[in-house]
Amino acid sequence: AAFGVWRPGRKKRRWPLAARAQSLGGAASSLCKAEELEGSIRRKFEALVLEAQDKICAAIEKVDGKAKFSRDVYTRDGGGGGVARVMQDGAVFEKAGVNVSVVYGEMPQAALQAATERGIDRAGVKLEPGKKVPFFACGVSSVMHPKNPHCPTMHFNYRYFETEFGTWWFGGGTDITPSYLDEEDMKHFHGVYKEVCDKYDPEWYPKFKAWADKYFLIAHRGETRGLGGIFFDDFCTESLDKHLAFASDCLDAVPRAYVPILEKHKHDSFTQQQKDWQLVRRGRYVEFNLVYDRGTVFGLKMLPSGVGRVESILMSLPETAQWRYDHKPEPGSPEHEIWEIFKNPREWA
Repeated sequence: AAFGVWRPGRKKRRWPLAARAQSLGGAASSLCKAEELEGSIRRKFEALVLEAQDKICAAIEKVDGKAKFSRDVYTRDGGGGGVARVMQDGAVFEKAGVNVSVVYGEMPQAALQAATERGIDRAGVKLEPGKKVPFFACGVSSVMHPKNPHCPTMHFNYRYFETEFGTWWFGGGTDITPSYLDEEDMKHFHGVYKEVCDKYDPEWYPKFKAWADKYFLIAHRGETRGLGGIFFDDFCTESLDKHLAFASDCLDAVPRAYVPILEKHKHDSFTQQQKDWQLVRRGRYVEFNLVYDRGTVFGLKMLPSGVGRVESILMSLPETAQWRYDHKPEPGSPEHEIWEIFKNPREWA
């Protein structure tokens, strides 16, 4: 079973504590509370995302061939912490990060509003003004920014939330942001995630694909950040084991969906004009992340409570980007071709 999650009809597998301790820098076997049982959903999801982090980083290091991911294990005084893994100035990647975080404590209602589509209704009880929400959250989040404008940026995030009032849900997804259109690449990427979704329910891919197109809309621009993928939130309709298995399969699919596209294009030649267009699209990426992205907004709103880490929250931002006044691509150009799809999302699988 991928990433240590059991499937019905298969023997349960535990991720060895020694391996988990290695991912955490040898300091501990878990960032959850010490009294948390080994078989709890919190420990299971933490183990899943830590193992996924290591496997995905290894796959991306192999593609890059030059740079390695650093490993920064951090804890916070109130409990929890994370593992930030970042690659910079590689042969293929300008910057790539894969972060795991485990946080718990109390969050202000504004943070809960940012964390989930249903807002403060997700608390599980009626909240008086100013009342904070005891919570637990664990997730893995990644953004990878290649140097070559023909290699797309890729993002994924998978997370598990609980409140102490008895509510829980999963959220996340994987999406792709090319600067130039290669239809075969998009069919491959979306096809991988359709296959994953279809394994569980044939209605999930069209639902989650449409949700991604809606979620990744830069409303003030009237265009999407990229060409989508899957996205879901407030997801608690299945058993915990089925949700864990789905998250595991989605993470297992990241290299399969992304690496072939990188290998196809990482040696493509490009012009300065093409590089400039990539940087303009990077600017759009920054706009979305700082204005609309739930994980970023949630993290920033948690900082005054002493929960969160600004370097990890802003890891998704590229090293370089451009904003050109009233920039519009020339009609008939490759830039204009993909810009039209940003404004009118298409089906790929």
